[in-house]
Amino acid sequence: MFCVGRRPAQGVRYHGAGNAMKTLTVPEQSALVSRLSRACGGSYSPAQRRKYWISGPQWAAAYEGQALFHAPTRTPTGFEEVIRRYAEIGIPCWATHDTDVIPYSAILKDQQWEIVGRIKKSLDENGLKCSMVTTETFHHAVFAAGPAAEASAVRAYASKRLENTVEIGHKLGAEFAVYWPGSLGYQVQGAIEETQTLKWYAEGLNAACEADIALAKRHGRPTLKHCLEAKPFEPAAEILLPTSDAMLAFISSGLLRHPGMVGLNPEYLHELMWGAAPRAALARALLCGKLFHFDINDGYRLKHDVDLAVGLVNPLDWLNVLVLLRSHDYKGPFNLDYKPPRTTSNHGVFEVSFPTAVDRFITLWEMAGEVMTDPVLYEATEALKTGGTPSDPDDAASVFESQKELLTLHELISHRLFQILIGQHRGRTYSV
Repeated sequence: MFCVGRRPAQGVRYHGAGNAMKTLTVPEQSALVSRLSRACGGSYSPAQRRKYWISGPQWAAAYEGQALFHAPTRTPTGFEEVIRRYAEIGIPCWATHDTDVIPYSAILKDQQWEIVGRIKKSLDENGLKCSMVTTETFHHAVFAAGPAAEASAVRAYASKRLENTVEIGHKLGAEFAVYWPGSLGYQVQGAIEETQTLKWYAEGLNAACEADIALAKRHGRPTLKHCLEAKPFEPAAEILLPTSDAMLAFISSGLLRHPGMVGLNPEYLHELMWGAAPRAALARALLCGKLFHFDINDGYRLKHDVDLAVGLVNPLDWLNVLVLLRSHDYKGPFNLDYKPPRTTSNHGVFEVSFPTAVDRFITLWEMAGEVMTDPVLYEATEALKTGGTPSDPDDAASVFESQKELLTLHELISHRLFQILIGQHRGRTYSV
C-alpha cells in the first residue's frame, strides 16, 4: 500500500499485493522486527539517552493490552524485568503505582517492605533511580465511590494509602508523588455534594503532605513534590478536577494546609482530550510556578485516552511544547506515560516501543533547541515584537496599517517550524 504506481528501491522488499513473502516462524518474526528496527537508524545510544531526565513507568511497560473492550495480548512482566530492560535501553529512571508492584494482600503489611527492598536492590543493580511514586485510588472496589467517598472508613483507608506511598517513595529515593483523582466524581446526578467531596479530598492530600514532612525529617531527605494530574473524563462520568486549571484553583482554594508542596503533573493527552492546547495549559502552570512534573504521550483531540507515544500523532505540536519548556528552563522529569499498542508484542515493547519513544522525544527536544537559535525565526519574532509606527497611534485603522505586513510572519513562522521538523531547512527536498 506504500508503493502504488512505483517500484520499491532496489534491494528493498515491501509486504504488499504482488510481492508476497514466505510465512515466518515466531523466532523469524522477532528477528525481522529487530532487523527492521535497526534498519530505521537514527537511534541514540543508551549513554546518550541517560543524559535526559526521562522516567519509564512500571505500568507502561507491564501493560498487557487489555482495555474495556479488549482482552490482553501480552503476558505479564514483573518489575525486575522492566527495570533491567529500561537500563539496557538507557532510560535512567523508573516510576510506579503502589499496586503495580505490591499486591493488595501485602499493602500496609510487613510483606510490602520485603517487596520494596527487592525493588531497591533491582534499581541499584541496574543503575536506575526511582523518580516518582503514585497511589492507585481507582481500580479496587474499595474506591467504587472514589477516594473521598461519604464513608469515613473509605477516606481513612485512602489517607493511609497515600501516606504509605509517601513512605515507599522515601525508601526508594523518589522525588515526586503524583495523584490522579480520576474517580473523584460521580456517575449519576445528585450522587454527591461537590464542595464537601473536594474538602474530603483535600484532607487526604493534607495527610500525605504532613506524613511527608515527618518522613523527610526522619530519613534526612527533602520532602517530595506532590503533583496533581488532571483528566477531563474517564473513569467517572463527571470529574470534579478535570483540567490543570481546575487543579490550580484547587491548590489555591485554601483547603490545602501545605499548598507550597503541591503542584501539577499535566499529561499531554489529558489536556488534548477535551480540545485544549497542551502548550497553553503548560504555560499557565509555568506562570504559577506549579509545573513540577510532566507526563508525555500523544493522541487525538476529543477522543478517549489512547495513550500513544510521543510524536506519533502531533509531532509539530510536540515541537512547540518543547520550545516552550526549553525557553522557560523546565528542569523536571518527562514521564513516558503511554501504552505500547495492543499489536506490539512483549519482544516489541522493549525492542521497538520504548527505544523509539525515547528517541523521538530526544530528537524533538534537540529540534526545539534549533528553533530557539534559528536566524529566520529570530528575525521574524523580533520584527513582530518591534512592530511599525502608526501615523496616528490613537486611530485603529492607522495602528493596523502600520503592522499589517508583519502579520504575515505568523504563517511564515509556522512554515519554518515545519521545515525544521522535516529537515527542509538543511536543504532536504523531495522530487516528484
